[in-house]
Amino acid sequence: MPSLFSRKSAEPAEAPAEEPAQPEVSSGKRQTLSKRELGKTTPKRVVAGRRVVEPPATNRREAAKRMRERQRAERLEAREGMANGDERFLLPRDKGPERRLVRDIVDSRRTIGTFFFGTTFLVMLVGFNRNLNPSIYFAANALFGVMAVATAIDSFLISRTIKRLIKQRFPSTNERLGRLYFYAIMRAISFRFIRNPKPQVKIGASV
Repeated sequence: MPSLFSRKSAEPAEAPAEEPAQPEVSSGKRQTLSKRELGKTTPKRVVAGRRVVEPPATNRREAAKRMRERQRAERLEAREGMANGDERFLLPRDKGPERRLVRDIVDSRRTIGTFFFGTTFLVMLVGFNRNLNPSIYFAANALFGVMAVATAIDSFLISRTIKRLIKQRFPSTNERLGRLYFYAIMRAISFRFIRNPKPQVKIGASV
């Protein structure tokens, strides 16, 4: 009769428990874990363009200097905005989509009125000189008359275009056409480089 001791010794020994596999470490450069893997949060970067709060002025002179600089920057921003047609900085006479359309109509074409002031100045110079030949006076006055008639015809054509496009695009507008005509004519007789707001369309562009 086999004993209990011999039975226990006959059973095969249990295999030792397997140890968890350790990650292999390369002999080269040591691998560094990211902050996300380590459970750390990355601080947010400062948003680009965010204005830095200035420290308070230490005396009245510094406060006055900062105020002058701030006012100068605001005037420069307003001047640039007005020149570029920004509605926030426009004068009341230039505000509104209707007047923007009028400016584009005038700026998209060559207007005879831009030469009207030059002709008027030339006629005035001739008139002040009493030693010239009378035929020169006659030619200068004739040129002035021709330019005046041509400017009137050009203004009529511009006004007709304005009337058609305003009724087509702004049928329920409260703007009076007479004021828009006058606004367009005053811009049309100005030189292109001195117009304010600056022209936003090129000559010949479709409006």
